[in-house]
Amino acid sequence: MKSVLIVGCGYVGQRVARRLLDEGWEVAGVVRSHQSAELLAELGAVPIVVDLDDSSSTVGLSVANRFLFYFVPPCVTDASDLRLRNFLATACTADLPTRIVYISTSGVYGDCHGEWINESQPLNPTSLRAKRRADAESALYDWSRETGCPVVTLRVPGIYGPGRLPLERIREGLPLLREADSPYTNRIHVDDLAATCVAAMTRGKPGAVYNVSDGHPSNMTDYFNQIADYARLPRPPTVARDEADAVLTPGIRSFMDESKRLVNRRMREELGVKLRYPNLKAGLPSCFE
Repeated sequence: MKSVLIVGCGYVGQRVARRLLDEGWEVAGVVRSHQSAELLAELGAVPIVVDLDDSSSTVGLSVANRFLFYFVPPCVTDASDLRLRNFLATACTADLPTRIVYISTSGVYGDCHGEWINESQPLNPTSLRAKRRADAESALYDWSRETGCPVVTLRVPGIYGPGRLPLERIREGLPLLREADSPYTNRIHVDDLAATCVAAMTRGKPGAVYNVSDGHPSNMTDYFNQIADYARLPRPPTVARDEADAVLTPGIRSFMDESKRLVNRRMREELGVKLRYPNLKAGLPSCFE
């Protein structure tokens, strides 16, 4: 029986766990709280409660001969991912996993001025969160070269799905940038992401990087408008770019300075991923079931 360890078994990890359990894999998941452990146990996976910020708690964590997914976000203290680096230094020393699949972010590319980009695009992270992910990618590949353990990286944009829509923000009527000024954004349905994760573990090339998206980028304002229309809610008000700093939240403003369109050809052709939800229109109904 193939054995897998999902480090950070939350929103995405639980869906990966379900897929692998259905395929007969032995699945364990690292979580931080006992509440999360209970949810994981209900799926039929083995929960392991670990505080990854306490390096002593990862010593002895069994990773040997396991396929390993690493889904844990970095700490928000600086521009490096100390959480991942500590994990590699403590849990992955004497014993090695069979392979690691790491979820990064498409934000590592920075602003590409709306151009279509593939995985050969140079990294140019500008936000701290993207710099932390770029640091994690670098740490993983340095570690892979030293140990010989293969690593596959997925660069993922905005994730949507059941329970992961900005409905509350829409109900509050908070403003957005008008569509004419709104940069391109990319997205992926959580179930398609889970399928891609499994494909990367079984078919990804060692050392490879894959853009993950549905291949139909739009802009954030269009994204919110489509959700509002489907939920029969008023569309959010919009403002011009010169008004943005005064009225938009920092979270929304942080996405205004980056515009890119992800090419997902390698994901489809090398990993053989057939998207269940190839665009937002196809994916939204599943979010309200």
